[in-house]
Amino acid sequence: MKILVTGGAGFIGSNFILYWIKNHPEDEIINFDALTYAGNLENLKSIEDNPNYKFVKGNIAQSNEVGPVMSGVDIVVHFAAESHVDRSILEPSSFILTNIVGTQVLLDAALKNNVKRFHHISTDEVFGELDLNDTNKFNERTNYNPRSPYSATKAGSDHLVRAYHFTYGLPITITNCSNNYGPYQFPEKFIPLAITNVIEGKKIPVYGDGLYIRDWLYVEDHVRAIEKVLERGKVGKTYLIGGMTELYPNIEIAKKIVRLLGKDESFIEFVKDRLGHDRRYDVDWSKTKEELGWEPQHNFDDWLKKTVEWYKENESWWKKVKSGEYKKYYKTQYEDGSR
Repeated sequence: MKILVTGGAGFIGSNFILYWIKNHPEDEIINFDALTYAGNLENLKSIEDNPNYKFVKGNIAQSNEVGPVMSGVDIVVHFAAESHVDRSILEPSSFILTNIVGTQVLLDAALKNNVKRFHHISTDEVFGELDLNDTNKFNERTNYNPRSPYSATKAGSDHLVRAYHFTYGLPITITNCSNNYGPYQFPEKFIPLAITNVIEGKKIPVYGDGLYIRDWLYVEDHVRAIEKVLERGKVGKTYLIGGMTELYPNIEIAKKIVRLLGKDESFIEFVKDRLGHDRRYDVDWSKTKEELGWEPQHNFDDWLKKTVEWYKENESWWKKVKSGEYKKYYKTQYEDGSR
């Protein structure tokens, strides 16, 4: 089987490729990635010489680049996206180009090449926010209510994927996942940012009152869920993927991290809140469990500890990532707005 993975040099995409090569060694993987700031081929160094793995640099929004790599592909797993809410607030246009136009270009090419399955990776953020005291969770029937440029573009791409199924008969599946964490995550996201800052002797920036809540999903659990959807998922259907049974506010996550690194709470600082900040996300993944036999295997506290250890052991990886342009972004986003 020939699988095209878009955004395979990014955090979740590279973890997917490493997992798939290990567990499905007979399959061929093409990694199609533009290598923007969040793409890093070092994530895949251990398999770069594998004869069943191939990297192709390219932009999903360019049909002349997408067309050649789509030829002969059986399955597309579409990770490629601009994904950081803060960056979408600063510059929405690149999110529209990549997340909406790029998805449309891929869908056209998949249709033309009679791809057997187009699997689209999306986010629980398309559903908007839940109140802190609300006991409801997002499920497959929750109405879309995106509240940031990022989530609006992901909602748009979800709708496009479904439209290509109902209009043209393209065999698709969609997963909407909660916030991922684990190895190789770009350190602008909350957990790796917190870990690497403390290691560097810097403070963890916590937005607003710190009571924002996310459903944290260990990246390998996410990858296993995608595997189940590809193997057993019903064409045209959406599956939600979450990771936690007990939710913690961001300030508690920060406290856990400083304790794991042997520091005290003086390493936490509150900063000016994000514009339009969603209060709470919570994911009902019972349909995915019932239909596909999947559930998260990784306890948050245990795997947060393992994630902290990974960043401690791989300083050379993230120190390269946090150099250069990222320093300018960090100053704009956090230091200029701290309080």
